[in-house]
Amino acid sequence: MSDLRHSRVVRPFRAGFIAAAAVTVYGAVTGRDKVQWVAKPLLMPLLAADVATDRTVSDPVGRTVLLGSLGAATIGDVLLIEPDNDRRLIAGASSFAVMQTGYSVLWWRQGGRPRPEIAVPRLLAWLGAAALMRVKAPTVAAALTAYGATLGSAAVLASDPGLAPGAKNIAGLNIPNADPRSRLGLGALLFTVSDGLIVLRRLFARSERSRRVTEGVVLATYAAAQYLLADPRAHARD
Repeated sequence: MSDLRHSRVVRPFRAGFIAAAAVTVYGAVTGRDKVQWVAKPLLMPLLAADVATDRTVSDPVGRTVLLGSLGAATIGDVLLIEPDNDRRLIAGASSFAVMQTGYSVLWWRQGGRPRPEIAVPRLLAWLGAAALMRVKAPTVAAALTAYGATLGSAAVLASDPGLAPGAKNIAGLNIPNADPRSRLGLGALLFTVSDGLIVLRRLFARSERSRRVTEGVVLATYAAAQYLLADPRAHARD
């Protein structure tokens, strides 16, 4: 593996992403929608700028797929600034389904493959969530269930031990180390947690305060996930 994958250089766009994520979470928790409208649409473009300017990765196809995935996520981010609007929620889920498909393509190209011991628990969780939404939120159940299939597929590939052969794998999760590829499984897990909280918020959060706090956690876990998943060096091909 090239040492470039582990090089420590200043990456200002990723630093900007962290700042924008913090402002976005603050806007959600405090109910300041105008703050979110300013900060949240900057998240994925900042990561895309990092991808576009990172010259340590010499895989033009992977770079293009990753940039396309971040573009789809940008649309989803804007749509979900108003998460209580069902039409925007469905449209946002569609955008993120495109993104998850792009991530799956990247990880498949990296050698990620589905393994039964990793796929089965995620399949059961997907079926349980689908059943719950069908009962509690039938108007959005079909769209979110379809999106959940793309999320689960990406998560299964991201957790394949073959992606990061130097990392320990515990309970189907690669334990992060110096190799950026070892962090993909954790990123996918955080994404799953974030999306699971969206469902729980939609179904069970009743008070304004609980909805704001939950949305803040949704955004924090989402930002952490994207920070790990969109690292171009995790998609470099030796």
